[in-house]
Amino acid sequence: MKVLFSFLPKEEQQLRLTNQFPQIDFIFQKGLNENELETADVVVTYGEDLKAFHINSAKELKWIMVASAGLEKMPLQEIAARDILLTNVRGIHKTPMAESILAHLLSIKKSLQVVSENQRNAIWSKRVPSSELFGSTALILGPGAIGGEVGRLLQAFGVRTIGCNRSGNTSSYMDEMISFGSIKEVLPQADIVVSILPSTEETRGLLTYEHFQSMKESAIFMNYGRGDLVKELDLLKALENKCIAYAVLDVFEQEPLGSDHPFWRMPNVIVSPHISSHSSQYVVRALEIFSRNLVAFLKQENDIENVIDATRGY
Repeated sequence: MKVLFSFLPKEEQQLRLTNQFPQIDFIFQKGLNENELETADVVVTYGEDLKAFHINSAKELKWIMVASAGLEKMPLQEIAARDILLTNVRGIHKTPMAESILAHLLSIKKSLQVVSENQRNAIWSKRVPSSELFGSTALILGPGAIGGEVGRLLQAFGVRTIGCNRSGNTSSYMDEMISFGSIKEVLPQADIVVSILPSTEETRGLLTYEHFQSMKESAIFMNYGRGDLVKELDLLKALENKCIAYAVLDVFEQEPLGSDHPFWRMPNVIVSPHISSHSSQYVVRALEIFSRNLVAFLKQENDIENVIDATRGY
């Protein structure tokens, strides 16, 4: 069996895999090797390098392991047509992303940017605005693994959490749950609105300018899911009209964000260039999931983690 990687794990990680699975022919290369792909049984990729013609030419391909959570750029239709097993690493992002969200929230609440600027300018000033997370309300759009971890940390700070998903079904670390249809009713209560939603037909353009008009003027909006949740012109208008106080953005409609985009220069916007999931433990955790799944795959067992329905994209 041939397993083709289109990214390079560290040498010790490669060695661990080859020692654990001596019967497997592993090929580790940076970039997708189209010649090797034609005879590969398994591909391990970040996803963006696989195109529809690759799926058609990979005659032996049985499993695609995507070392990320987002799948919207993948040829899902072709994968579904071939009935190729598709898995991802859902869940490994929760620690770094939740910590990133909390870090930005605390930075805003405690005006750490002002403190930093004062230090650079050698200004001793106690006139630094400061507020608390305690007693506030957070609306979490997409209370899955990542959203649940955000909820857990916020609850530890005394924050009331409201989860919002398609069904409205109960999720961990949420004090209350609503469905997408009730967002407008709840927005006036929220001090913090965090989205970790994927890009699907139901979530694209889910938030509009009218939603921002419903928010508190002191609200903080944080998008850590996908940039197509809201049209950036609507968000820009909401910020310019002071519908909300801050936006913390890790994802954008077009990436990379153009150097002439107004977000770069707006004092009430924090631009995080899609880095919230970065961590020294990212590939370690991804390969742990892959190893467990490879054991089950070789034994032809059904307990494979994070199986994706390619027809639905999640």
